[in-house]
Amino acid sequence: MRKVYDRIIDLRGNLITVAAEGVSLGEMAVVHKGNGTQTYASVLRFDGDLVTLQVFDTARGISTGDRVTFLGRRIQAMFTDDLLGRRLNGLGNPIDSGPEIVGEETDIGQPSFNPTRRIIPSQLVRTNIPMIDLFNCLVKSQKIPIFSVAGEPYNALLMRIANQTNADVVIIAGMGLRFDDYQAFIDNAEKAGSIEKTVMFIHRATDPVVECLIVPDLALAVAEKFALEGKDVLVLMTDMTAFADAIKEIAITMDQIPSNRGYPGSLYSDLASRYEKAVDMEGSGSITIISVTTMPGGDVTHPIPDNTGYITEGQFYLHDGSIDPFGSLSRLKQLVIGKVTRADHGDLANTMIRLYADSKKARERQGMGFRLSRWDEKLLRYSYLFEERMMSLEVNLPLEEALDLGWLTLAECFDLEEIGMKKQISDQYWPKEE
Repeated sequence: MRKVYDRIIDLRGNLITVAAEGVSLGEMAVVHKGNGTQTYASVLRFDGDLVTLQVFDTARGISTGDRVTFLGRRIQAMFTDDLLGRRLNGLGNPIDSGPEIVGEETDIGQPSFNPTRRIIPSQLVRTNIPMIDLFNCLVKSQKIPIFSVAGEPYNALLMRIANQTNADVVIIAGMGLRFDDYQAFIDNAEKAGSIEKTVMFIHRATDPVVECLIVPDLALAVAEKFALEGKDVLVLMTDMTAFADAIKEIAITMDQIPSNRGYPGSLYSDLASRYEKAVDMEGSGSITIISVTTMPGGDVTHPIPDNTGYITEGQFYLHDGSIDPFGSLSRLKQLVIGKVTRADHGDLANTMIRLYADSKKARERQGMGFRLSRWDEKLLRYSYLFEERMMSLEVNLPLEEALDLGWLTLAECFDLEEIGMKKQISDQYWPKEE
C-alpha cells in the first residue's frame, strides 16, 4: 500500500526530510514536484518519525509543499537473459538506446548467500595473464581487489580479463567513470566479441552521486540470479574508491560523525556486504569479484584499501604499468596450484619469484657502480627477460604455455644446478637440448 505525505520538513543538498510512519530503510519513494515533474528517492535514515531520503537526480525544483509517495519496496533490478549485451545506468534503466528491460523484479542489497550451501573454492579462473595465472591464481568465487593509483592502466587490465576469462557471464560495474573510460569498455567488448556475454551497469562522473552507491548492488543482484541458473559469473568493479567517496559525501551531508579521514564508521560493513556476495554455490554457479581500488597518494594505509585488505582474499598490486610480483598475493592460490594445474606449477612460480628478487639486488649493485660477478650478470639478464615475458600486460598466454616459457627463460639464463629446485621436478620439465 502506498503512503502519501504532502509536506517536506527540511531540504539539505540532495536530502529531504519527511514526517512519516511505517516505512523501511532503503524503501523507494517518488517526489512529485510542483512543476509537474517527479524524481525518485530512497530512505537513508530514521530519527523518531522523521525520515531522511536521498533524492536520486537533483533537489532543484523541490519545495516543502511537494508530495512524497512511498512505494513500499526497495530498489529493484530487472533480471532476464536479455540483459546480456546491454548497458544500464545506476537506476537500472537502459542507456544504450535499446528497448526497456522486462523481466523478473529482484530486490537489491539482499543478505549474502546461505553459508551452508557454499562450497570450498577449487577451480581456476583463467585470464591468460601470466602474472595472475602463473604466480597468483584467480580462483572461482574469490573476491580480490586491484590496488593501484590514478593513471595506472587498471581499466585496461579489467578489459583484458573480461575478454579472456572462461566465465559464462561478465558483469561490469563502473563507478565514477569518465566518458572516455566508459566508451573504452564498450569499444573493447565489441572488438573482442565478448559483448554478448557482458552486462554493464554504469555510473558516470556526471551522474547523481547516489547512483554510484546503487551500481554495485544492481550488478551483484543480477549476478546472483545468473549464478542460481548455474552460470559462472565474473563481476568487475571500478572504482571502489569512487563508491566509498560517495558514501563519505552523503554521510557528511547527513552530519554523521566521521571515523577515519572523514569516512563513516560503517565503511567496513559497506564494503564487506558487497564483497561477501562472492560465492561458489553447491549445485549451481558461482560469483567471482575483481574490483579496482585506487589508493589516494599511493597510501595503502588509507581507510579504503586498509578495510578492503581485511575483507578480501589477497590483492593484485598494479604498479608502473604492470602487476608487481612482490605486492600481489592470492590467498586461495594453494587450492588450485598443483591440484588442477600442472605438478611443476608451484615450484616453478616460487623459483622464478625468488630469482627475480635476487635480480633486483643485482640491479641495485649495478646502479651503485659495484663490480658485478658472473652470477650478477646472469641475474640481470634474467630480470629483463622476466619483465618482458611475464610482467608485461601485453603478454597473452594460456597457463600451460606460460609455464613452458618460464622453464625456457630459466634455461636461457642459468644452469640446471643453479636454480635450486627439486631434482624430480627440474629433471622432468627442464628444456631438453635438441
